[in-house]
Amino acid sequence: MANEIQEYLQTIESGHVRAQDVVDYLDKPDVQSRFGMKKGVSLATAKRWLRKMEYRWTKNFKGQYVDGHERADVVWYRQNVFLKRWTEMEDQMCTWDEDSSSSSSNSPSGPAALYHCRTVTWHHDECVFYANDRRTSRWVHKDASPKPYMKGEGVSVMVSDYVSADYGFLRSLDGKESARVLFKLGKSRDGYFTNDDILAQTDVAMTIVSKHFPDNHHIFIFDNATTHLKRPDDSLSARKMPKFPPKEGTNWGVEVTVKDPFGKITFGPDGKPRKIKVKMSDGKFSDGSPQPLYFPDGHQRAGIFKGMKVILEEHGYDVAGLRAECPKFECPKDVDRCCCRWLLYNEPDFAIVKSSLELACEAKGCNVLFLPKFHCELNFIEQVWGHAKRVYRQYPPSPKEEDLLRNVVNALESVSVEQIRKYVGP
Repeated sequence: MANEIQEYLQTIESGHVRAQDVVDYLDKPDVQSRFGMKKGVSLATAKRWLRKMEYRWTKNFKGQYVDGHERADVVWYRQNVFLKRWTEMEDQMCTWDEDSSSSSSNSPSGPAALYHCRTVTWHHDECVFYANDRRTSRWVHKDASPKPYMKGEGVSVMVSDYVSADYGFLRSLDGKESARVLFKLGKSRDGYFTNDDILAQTDVAMTIVSKHFPDNHHIFIFDNATTHLKRPDDSLSARKMPKFPPKEGTNWGVEVTVKDPFGKITFGPDGKPRKIKVKMSDGKFSDGSPQPLYFPDGHQRAGIFKGMKVILEEHGYDVAGLRAECPKFECPKDVDRCCCRWLLYNEPDFAIVKSSLELACEAKGCNVLFLPKFHCELNFIEQVWGHAKRVYRQYPPSPKEEDLLRNVVNALESVSVEQIRKYVGP
C-alpha cells in the first residue's frame, strides 16, 4: 500500500503534496477494493502515514544539492586527471607553515620565497553580494521594539576574481591593475556572465601575470561549470552530424549565434537571436595530419559536408550496414561498432576537444586545470568569499548601488594574504 501511495503522490503535477491527497486517493472505490478496505482513513492517519513514509512538512527547498562525488566519471577524472596533475605541480609550489607568514623549509622564508615558487595556482570563482544581506542575529534588549527590514534580497553585484596563496587577489604589485570584475547581474543591467566574459577576464589576468610575475609558471583553476567548459563554436562534435552528405543545394554546418563587434548577441525582427551556420573545424587522423570534413576544391561537391560515413571510411572503418545512431543514442555496452555516431565519439580527435579557456590560456603560455565535479570544497576561494561576506554583513545597509559596490570592495580588501594562506592550509 505504501508503494502505491508513493507512486500516486509522485504523479501530482504541482508537486505540492498534502495529507488530504492520501485521504482522497484511499476514498476511491477501486483502491479500497484492491486493498480490502471497508472505509478510507482520516486526515490525522494520513499525516502519520506520511511521516512513516519519510515525508515531512516543510517549506519548498530553495537550494539544490546533488552528491555525485563517487559517480564513475567523476572518480575517474579525480584520480586520473586532477590528482595526477596536482601531484606533478606540488613540488614546484610554495607551501606555508601554521603562522602563514613564511614558506616551508623547501624554500626561503619571508616575501623572498615568492620568487622561488616556480608554479603559482590562481583559483577562480564568482560570488554574489546582495544589498539587503545583513546580520540577523544580535544582542537585543528586552524592551526593544521590532525594527522593519527591507523585503527581498535587493539589488546584487557579482564578483569574479582569482586568488592565490602566494600573492592574494590577482593584481599588479602596485595594485593599479586588477583582474577583478564587478558585474551587475540582471536582464535590464549588465546581463549574465557568459563564456565570452570569462575569456575576456582571463585574458586580462594572463596579461597581468606575464607582465608582473614573469618568473612564475601560472596555472588557472576553474570549477566544472558549463560556462567554463564551453568549446569553440566550430569545434569537433558528432552530436548532430548526418550520415550522408546533404541534398543538392544544401549544406550542413554548426549553428551559432550572431554577435556584434563588441561581443553582444544580435536579434532579428522577431526578437529572437540571429543564427548562422559555420563550417566545423577539421579533424585529425591518427598520424596527426588534418582531416577536412568538407569536400575539397576540385571535387564535384566542393565545400559540402562529407557525412559520417565518408569521414569514418577515411579513418579506415567499414561502415556498411551501420545505422547513423542507436535509438536515443543508448548504445549496447557489449558491442564494439553499433552505429556511426558511437565510432566518431570515440575517435581521439572527437573525444579530446579542448575548451575555449584551455586554448586561450595555452596560446599565452598558461595552463588550465578544472576541479572535479561536485568538489567545490577543493577551492579555498570559497572560504575567502565567506570571510568577505561576514565583514560585508557588518556594514550599514546598501540601499544605493554605489554603497553596495563600495561595501563589497571594502569587504574583499579586508581579506589579507596571511588569512588566505590559512585557508589554503599547510
